[in-house]
Amino acid sequence: MENGVYYGDGNADGYMEQEEEWEREGLLDPAWEKQQKKTFTAWCNSHLRKAGTAIENIDNDFRNGLKLMLLLEVISGETLPKPDRGKMRFHKIANVNKALDFIASKGVKLVSIGAEEIVDGNLKMTLGMIWTIILRFAIQDISVEEMTAKEGLLLWCQRKTAPYKNVNVQNFHLSFKDGLAFCALIHRHRPDLIDYSKLSKDNPLENLNTAFDVAEKYLDIPRMLDPDDLQNTAMPDERAVMTYVSSYYHCFSGAQKAETAANRICKVLKVNQENERLMEEYERLASDLLEWIRRTMPWLNSRQTDNSLAGVQKKLEEYRTYRRKHKPPRVEQKAKLETNFNTLQTKLRLSNRPAYMPTEGKTVSDIANAWKGLEKAEKAFEEWLLAETMRLERLEHLAQKFKHKADTHEDWTRGKEEMLQSQDFRQCRLNELKALKKKHEAFESDLAAHQDRVEQIAAIAQELNTLEYHDCMSVNARCQRICDQWDRLGALTQRRRQALDEAERILEKIDILHLEFAKRAAPFNNWLDGTREDLVDMFIVHTMEEIQGLIQAHDQFKATLGEADKEYNLIVGLVREVETIVKQHQIPGGLENPYTTLTAHDLTRKWSDVRGLVPQRDQTLANELRKQQNNEMLRRQFAEKANAVGPWIERQMDAVTAIGMGLQGSLEDQLHRLREYEQAVYAYKPHIEELEKIHQAVQESMIFENRYTHYTMETLRVGWEQLLTSINRNINEVENQILTRDSKGITQEQLNEFRSSFNHFDKNRSCRLAPDEFKSCLVSLGYSIGKDRQGEMDFQRIMAVVDPNSTGYVHFDAFLDFMTRESTDTDTAEQVIDSFRILASDKPYILPDELRRELPPDQAEYCIQRMPPFKGPGAVPGALDYMSFSTALYGESDL
Repeated sequence: MENGVYYGDGNADGYMEQEEEWEREGLLDPAWEKQQKKTFTAWCNSHLRKAGTAIENIDNDFRNGLKLMLLLEVISGETLPKPDRGKMRFHKIANVNKALDFIASKGVKLVSIGAEEIVDGNLKMTLGMIWTIILRFAIQDISVEEMTAKEGLLLWCQRKTAPYKNVNVQNFHLSFKDGLAFCALIHRHRPDLIDYSKLSKDNPLENLNTAFDVAEKYLDIPRMLDPDDLQNTAMPDERAVMTYVSSYYHCFSGAQKAETAANRICKVLKVNQENERLMEEYERLASDLLEWIRRTMPWLNSRQTDNSLAGVQKKLEEYRTYRRKHKPPRVEQKAKLETNFNTLQTKLRLSNRPAYMPTEGKTVSDIANAWKGLEKAEKAFEEWLLAETMRLERLEHLAQKFKHKADTHEDWTRGKEEMLQSQDFRQCRLNELKALKKKHEAFESDLAAHQDRVEQIAAIAQELNTLEYHDCMSVNARCQRICDQWDRLGALTQRRRQALDEAERILEKIDILHLEFAKRAAPFNNWLDGTREDLVDMFIVHTMEEIQGLIQAHDQFKATLGEADKEYNLIVGLVREVETIVKQHQIPGGLENPYTTLTAHDLTRKWSDVRGLVPQRDQTLANELRKQQNNEMLRRQFAEKANAVGPWIERQMDAVTAIGMGLQGSLEDQLHRLREYEQAVYAYKPHIEELEKIHQAVQESMIFENRYTHYTMETLRVGWEQLLTSINRNINEVENQILTRDSKGITQEQLNEFRSSFNHFDKNRSCRLAPDEFKSCLVSLGYSIGKDRQGEMDFQRIMAVVDPNSTGYVHFDAFLDFMTRESTDTDTAEQVIDSFRILASDKPYILPDELRRELPPDQAEYCIQRMPPFKGPGAVPGALDYMSFSTALYGESDL
């Protein structure tokens, strides 16, 4: 956007809505297309003739890009890059791209216009491109009372044609169709060229030909429109008419004294209207920001979860999204709100308007307090999320451990109740009964060995309940089933032993070798099961010390494998000895061990599993060691970067604060230095972004502590945001001081004296003075304040001026404004009175018709409604008192 005009943006102004629709439909009305071709061709030739050339067919003559580049050089006065002279398609595209790049370098946004379409002779795109050039180089600079180009051009036409009969300019198509508007514009500036009284609304073709002929002959404005086309088209093309009318504007752009006076009045009224708009915008922005904070706080204060790790991780990701996407726009909104508030107060002071007091609950301090509460809630919410994540990770680990041990136990108990309830011993021979008894003794040993596992299962279930695991009901139910079954196994074991003891009185023979195998195999098998559990047991660590402890314990375990191997060989040796005896003595069923269900094959398989799991455990621990080493590297990497970024931010903050204290060169020097700091800060942003990437890697690796730095990403973000805010605030203050200095006419020496006195009494360097400090500062500058009651009342009136919001402090801009009021005079009200006197032809009053003739309709009615009637000598009906009205603009009024 330049000077209020958008290029290539379909939503910029009302007249661009037609462009947006034109782009959607992909075609032009044939009549409009014809008008545009003729008008744009004439406009281009009016400039190309300066270079001694012209075009005949607009959609063909620009295809090689040469005349397009020449046109841009003529209308801009600048030299474009040397064109490609080849005749191939890519040469033409290159030339057109050079022209389009030059247009874009002027701040013009080209929408859907590419070099290929121009080279291909696409009429729609060619006309769109020429229209963009016309907007930028012929219409953009048209400015009437700070309006956009089109609105300013339309207002200019309305003002110039207002006194003429049968002319009512409301748009750039139907309002110019009868030709009277063109004739009125010429007659208003060159009445010697046209006799307007002889023109008739009933002769539109004659009017159009008259205007076009006179403009071409005497004003050097080429004939860009065809009268027949204007008459035969229901709605003439707005672009073509605007292009032709802009030529009239540039021809008659000389300002007149009445226009200058009207512009001055409009400017004063514009100030009042702009101030009212800024107040409304402040209220809207403040309400929106406070409402957003109000909606966000319940979410940040919520501590409700489904007690699952996935749920908390989802909340953590939502919080990171909020910090990354949703909060930054609100930080900018808060900064904009503060900047707009300071700018508004400065404008009100400089225009002698009363200070603005926001509605209750929407002051700058109210917003700052709400923002502080938001940041406090953010910190507490993030800390809670991290703590909850660690707790739930521990719960998930315990739950998996409980499941694994419970699965192992249930596998072991499967079929045990049926075995204990069996009556098989009643049909056994003596040796079989002895075997059953020994088998039962071995089972009792196994049962006792499994007691530890049952106790571990119960302990883990209790810990899950204590930590409020989300699926405690199923855990408790399974634990209860295991405990109940364990009690039943104990009772059944006792009853079976009693039955075997009863039968032992009859059966005596015992197989020593089977018993020895059972006694050794059962604990060894239990050891194998426990060892397998330990080797596949899951673990969770966060530090190098923890993983090194696990590795050390594993090394100690591997040192015991030699003894286990001896035990394994001994047990297998017992089986081999039994096999030898059975083979030697041909004992029927002697290979069946009646004391245990374990076999040498089972032990061999489990022993092989254990030996195979050892290297897997080695690899798992090694992987975890590498992970922790990588985490340690991330900690050091983050600390190294943070320990550099943190002090840099602090140094920049100190430097900006020092500049804000003033007395370091002129205001322009201070502003220049602040701009340099601003550029340096934005140039430093890649370091912050790099740190954010490292922090993201730290978060993804679930690293919660870093002993190598006291900086956190949150503290660095806050420091960065505070640094940007401080720079913008100081730039705003210095710009306001420059505005105050220039508008009040004070010298740099006076400004330095005011700043020196202010800083002298600002003992704590807070950039503000308490009432006592402010009074001492005034006295030091030679301002007389009595010590009696009257002097105190005078001082309180001064405080009401410099501290209208009753904050209890005086800032430098308010102090400067007060001192400049004391040392300079303004006469803006008199300037407005003189301007009204010009419009009133030196009369002491002004009539409504005079206001309507020279001012825009809305501002004319604004004055008529608010001006009191003139009651002085010589008053006529409807006379208005513009002197009282002008004085009221600068006082305590409703204006």
